[in-house]
Amino acid sequence: MKSDQVIIIGGGPAGAATALYLLKLGIKPVILEKTTFPRYHIGESLTGEAGGSPRDLGIDHLMSEHKFPIKHGVVVFGPTGGESFWVPVMKRNEAKQLQPAITWQVRRSTFDKLLLDTAIERGAEVIPAAATATLQDNGRLNGLTIRTENGTEEKLRSEMVVDASGQTTFLANQCRLMGEKERGSYSKQVAVFSQVKQAVRETTQGAANTLIFYQKKNHWAWLIPIDDEVTSVGVVVPREYFAAQRMPPAEFLRSELMTMNPELTRRVPDLTFVEETRSASNYSYHIKHFTGPGFLCVGDSHRFIDPIFSFGVNFALKEAQLAAEVVAKNLSGDASAMSSLSDYESLSERGQDIIQDLVDVFWDYPLRFVVLTHHPRHRDEMIDIFAGRIFADEVFKSAALHALRQCVVKPAAVAG
Repeated sequence: MKSDQVIIIGGGPAGAATALYLLKLGIKPVILEKTTFPRYHIGESLTGEAGGSPRDLGIDHLMSEHKFPIKHGVVVFGPTGGESFWVPVMKRNEAKQLQPAITWQVRRSTFDKLLLDTAIERGAEVIPAAATATLQDNGRLNGLTIRTENGTEEKLRSEMVVDASGQTTFLANQCRLMGEKERGSYSKQVAVFSQVKQAVRETTQGAANTLIFYQKKNHWAWLIPIDDEVTSVGVVVPREYFAAQRMPPAEFLRSELMTMNPELTRRVPDLTFVEETRSASNYSYHIKHFTGPGFLCVGDSHRFIDPIFSFGVNFALKEAQLAAEVVAKNLSGDASAMSSLSDYESLSERGQDIIQDLVDVFWDYPLRFVVLTHHPRHRDEMIDIFAGRIFADEVFKSAALHALRQCVVKPAAVAG
């Protein structure tokens, strides 16, 4: 029976980034990944904070070498296409002042492979295998049973297991040490997406930004440039609406691109898809307890809110950094190791809750959202939230977040 200090389930952005941060701390992890990279994935638009992770990991030069489009912000078009608003990418300098910044749009197959390849080059071991069961001893997770690519089963012991299995949510499905997997607010939506060429991407703010097209609550579309020619396109609609159309995904997507929003229609003159048209449902879920003796979860393996603006990648990269520090503390035998796990869980939940509230207001109360985003008192703090800077106490205590939450507070709660 093999034994390793740290086993990471999954080699996507959450797993690869966790490995890279562990390697920075002198810890060489083992990554279990059953899929051969490159692989297709959506979630191509990096937030401002997510764009800081490649710099922190020392791979920003590779981002440039791959010529990923440079993103300066997000343009949101209203239902008629004639009105829009702009949310720029900005960062805080050492004096805590906002200043213009950039991030990237990425072809996920290339970006994900870049992260994993870098982790391997720096010392992480990848085992082409799938986790099939957990090994536990007196309430502690101390390893996994895996199935290798040739079909044999093996047992791997470890001091810490990091679940970065994404929407597979391996530990939530396998481990009784965790909380229940609950469907979130957006479980009744369907996303249908593909890629096109010749999309009109130019705006007054540039030609490589994320474009969002709003029609009504729970009904919207995106355009995201992923290289010089190809643009990711997708729509998100209620599941009942999709089912009622009785169309194959590609036909449905073409129909929505032609009718959902006039500005969207204008910007997609060629409806020839250059990638398979895919659909995905039940985007939103939540596992409230995702750490414990010998394990923790990162990114989508414990919660996914909504595909908007690729906050899933933001959480994958930023939680990876936090998780690596917690893993290191647990391996060192630090007296505060157990409390560090609960602290990580609380901090991650607090950040995810902020984004949940942002998305709720964005879709349910778009007019209020626009007012908040442009209000002189709240604009800077709203930009922080949009950028994914949601782990800082300043953001958690901000007037903008308080105002955001006042939009979604339930009447009974107000009355009470």
